[in-house]
Amino acid sequence: MNIVYTAHFAKLPVHTSVRSKAKRMIDILGAIVGLIITAIVAIPVAIVTQLDSPGPIFYSQIRCGLNGRYFRIWKFRSMIVGSDQFKHLVINEAKSNHIFKSENDLRITRVGKFLRRTSLDELPQFWNVLLGEMSLVGTRPPTPDEVMCYSNHHWERLNVKPGITGEWQTSGRSSIKDFEDIVSMDLDYQRKWSITYDICLMLKTLKVVLDKSGAC
Repeated sequence: MNIVYTAHFAKLPVHTSVRSKAKRMIDILGAIVGLIITAIVAIPVAIVTQLDSPGPIFYSQIRCGLNGRYFRIWKFRSMIVGSDQFKHLVINEAKSNHIFKSENDLRITRVGKFLRRTSLDELPQFWNVLLGEMSLVGTRPPTPDEVMCYSNHHWERLNVKPGITGEWQTSGRSSIKDFEDIVSMDLDYQRKWSITYDICLMLKTLKVVLDKSGAC
């Protein structure tokens, strides 16, 4: 399937942010700091996770990154073990199959709710940033099954690296259930992109995290 994606994106110009050495340097420095924080947080997270829901501390999933390339994203586990097997039992509250949203997903553990509310579950993604699979700021990385439902204009959102944060994450992510709104924000980010704009979104993200707003 990646071959199909590559053929599609071969026709499109490379976005400026992908070639930016300054953006990559900021990503590397940010990832190093983020991984130090992740290492400190990992021990208490592991302890409370095991007490609440025994199993792996980390959760990984295949996502589509720049130009639709597959990569494995990492998070602190916030759901029960084997949660993907029960996804069909949860009602998708989004307005299309392009994303999956459920405010009362029973698969989320008690500790998982706290991790999501504080965005601590996202910390392991700094490893993806260090590897160059993600950026500190970008678009939301979709799953392969979501991409299979894409129309032509949806592909444009994959012209940049996916980010730990971005327009969608800083604009009340849990309240946005229309995929077209997410696509609009992702394309708007691409048009507005600059190092300064990335820094503004990172500062806005910090405020959102401290306020614990927009998390699901």
